[in-house]
Amino acid sequence: MSPVLAGVLQLLALVVALGLTYRPLGDHMARVYTSPRHLRAEKWIYKAIGADPNTQMRWPAYLRGVLAFSVVSVLFLYLMQRLQGSLPGSLGFVSIDPDQAFNTAASFVANTNWQSYSGEQAMGHVVQTGGLAVQNFVSAAVGIAVAVALVRGLAATRTGELGNFWSDLVRGTVRILLPVSVIGALVLVACGAIQNFSGIHEVGQFMGGSQQWNGGAVASQEAIKELGTNGGGYFNANSAHPFENPNGLSNLFEIFLILLIPFALTRTFGRMTGSLKQGYAILATMGVIWLGFTALMMWTEFAHHGPAFEIAGGAMEGKENRFGVGGSSLFAVATTLTSTGAVNSFHSSFTGFGGGITMLGMQLGEIAPGGTGSGLYGMLIMAVIAVFIAGLMVGRTPEYLGKKIGTREIKLAACYILITPALVLGFTAVAMALPTPADSMTNTGAHGFSEILYAYTSGANNNGSAFAGLAADTPWFNTTIGLAMLLGRFLPMVFVLALAGSFAEQRPVPVTAGTLGTHRPLFSGLLVATVMIVAGLTYFPALALGPLAEGLAS
Repeated sequence: MSPVLAGVLQLLALVVALGLTYRPLGDHMARVYTSPRHLRAEKWIYKAIGADPNTQMRWPAYLRGVLAFSVVSVLFLYLMQRLQGSLPGSLGFVSIDPDQAFNTAASFVANTNWQSYSGEQAMGHVVQTGGLAVQNFVSAAVGIAVAVALVRGLAATRTGELGNFWSDLVRGTVRILLPVSVIGALVLVACGAIQNFSGIHEVGQFMGGSQQWNGGAVASQEAIKELGTNGGGYFNANSAHPFENPNGLSNLFEIFLILLIPFALTRTFGRMTGSLKQGYAILATMGVIWLGFTALMMWTEFAHHGPAFEIAGGAMEGKENRFGVGGSSLFAVATTLTSTGAVNSFHSSFTGFGGGITMLGMQLGEIAPGGTGSGLYGMLIMAVIAVFIAGLMVGRTPEYLGKKIGTREIKLAACYILITPALVLGFTAVAMALPTPADSMTNTGAHGFSEILYAYTSGANNNGSAFAGLAADTPWFNTTIGLAMLLGRFLPMVFVLALAGSFAEQRPVPVTAGTLGTHRPLFSGLLVATVMIVAGLTYFPALALGPLAEGLAS
């Protein structure tokens, strides 16, 4: 079988699997967030944290819950790392340095999972399972909760209430992420991923010296790493490591986990707003962008430009033989169009245009389908922008799902889409202007610039993947990327929840003959164009200096 055909068949299998799970999972999540009943285990959690799950919150209270929980999580994870040397199960590893501990705590709480350390050489079992894995669950649940709050705002009528953050957080973890992760971990163990609490042991000889590995609860962390679009690897090689991702079947299953919840949330959105067609319109937009990026990535990586490429069947540098170009391209697009950041190949080794595709996927805002929750609310913000543009074209007040898009709403949406580019381009410019950050670059020219641009793009967009050529474990990068991750995660949430509150206070506007049909293919096409033009062109000058220049020169 040719490598191209193998890649296409993997893509078709993935689409079929996502199609079969779309309806049941989307409906289940809608029931989870609308049911008045609390499970017994959930009641115990509410009692332990002192929360009343039945209290309805307006957007400021909901935001305070998000921020308070996240601040406590950062402090808890920071302390765990700083005290690692005194904790049991540390495997003899010392405590993490302050700047790296801050970076890692910010990274995992912000659902970014950027790692400037080698997991198997720095983190013991307690920090990995009791700290990092826990944040994989709750940071993903926070993202879903904020998306659900925005959906409630669009569906509400003059209440201003968005639900209860603590209830949404607990339900998302207990009823969605935990059960699916258990199933996912069992599948990965069956595929060959390891799951133990083994210590460091010698596994053989390597270049005249001993080679040592430590075990760990890898399969369980791998499952939630992909399902929650987290991305932090137990090992430095991430999903390129055979203990995390043993074969082609596990590779396809991990891609499936990455895309599962973000795509299914569009049906949840349709259910909760009472219009499945609206959910299908958002799904179609996400699907078109995802398929387009996947096809473009496969084309760039399969293109033959010489004997070496022809013999290998594509650009195999930095890719695992057990996955090939097709499996690596699928994974790279899925992980950068969501906020996952896991890698089964090294994006720095992709072709110039291929590396640019991974960067552009993040720079669009990771909305096709995006992260758990963040993809849906990011796409809904772009839908508001698209409706506003359409309203300007025809000269009438724009509306979305019966809610008017006035001055306040469009200012909040504009602030949302401007925050991340300001962080990415601002931090990149400062890093390139100062002498010390440039010392971390292992390449010069366009590729060296791409290393810096990719790092801040990944951090501010809460992705976590790296170009793998940047020595980022320095006080400068640990601090600035840590700040970019926190600001890139929580500042947009402020505008999302404020917008949700504004919608929830409105009375729905009746549909008339002049109302734009936001459930039709025409609107989906407009939304795709809005995403590519408004978000994509923001970064064009920077991309022209990096991956585009490199691609044209090769």
